Amino acid sequence: MNDTNPASARLSRGAVAALVLLGLAATAFALFAPGSRPASAGIDRCSAPEALTALVGPLPHTAKRLAEGKTLTVVALGSSSTYGTGATGPDSSYPSRLANLLATRYPDADIRVLNRGVGGEIATGTAQRIARDVLTEHPDLVIWQVGTNDVLGDLDPTTLMRSIREGIAQIRRGGADVILMDLQYAPAVLAHPRYRDMEQALWASAKATATPLFHRFALMREWAETGNMKMSVMLGSDRLHMTDTSYDCLARQLSASILRNARPRG
Repeated sequence: MNDTNPASARLSRGAVAALVLLGLAATAFALFAPGSRPASAGIDRCSAPEALTALVGPLPHTAKRLAEGKTLTVVALGSSSTYGTGATGPDSSYPSRLANLLATRYPDADIRVLNRGVGGEIATGTAQRIARDVLTEHPDLVIWQVGTNDVLGDLDPTTLMRSIREGIAQIRRGGADVILMDLQYAPAVLAHPRYRDMEQALWASAKATATPLFHRFALMREWAETGNMKMSVMLGSDRLHMTDTSYDCLARQLSASILRNARPRG
């Protein structure tokens, strides 16, 4: 005679199934919890194809200074993601990390990276600061991060390009190279449909003025889509500003791009 209670047997099978699901959930949490590394062991979360980060266009003043190995003055111009909003401190902003990386590559040179970021600023406001905050430092290179706050404010990109192009010309007249840096890839930005128009306008302005464009938007999207860096690692709780990790990776890729561009040709 079989004394097994069918209800008990069903309960046992249900308990086993629950335990299996619990184990899978725990594994998933361990793999995808904020701050965890991607599943592939040893992956460089900062990595990206060189074609994505290449700077199209010369940086003659920067190349000359680095070849001399003596002095290089860089001004990081922009808004909150230049200032370092979202970082745990000023030393974790991308300009500070960039200064450290360049100094490591050229230990005998006097390399200054000056942070001239102002949170919340739009392109026209930044352009108005060039004479006061940039040219007075006699820079060799200006990295102008621009466009995100204009998208967040739903401003028309075409009306901003005149200020950006005039700003580029002003910087060049002051004797410096210019790199444009575009938007951050973030949910708060993607919620505004005109981000595509801004990306296109920045690309067109960079091409028209022969200005190297650092494709931050595409770089961050690459990190997210390949799994190199989860959005919860790349961005803070505001779903907009970058973190210590992503600022560091941004600086690493930007430093590598500048150094590749400045290599002697021939």
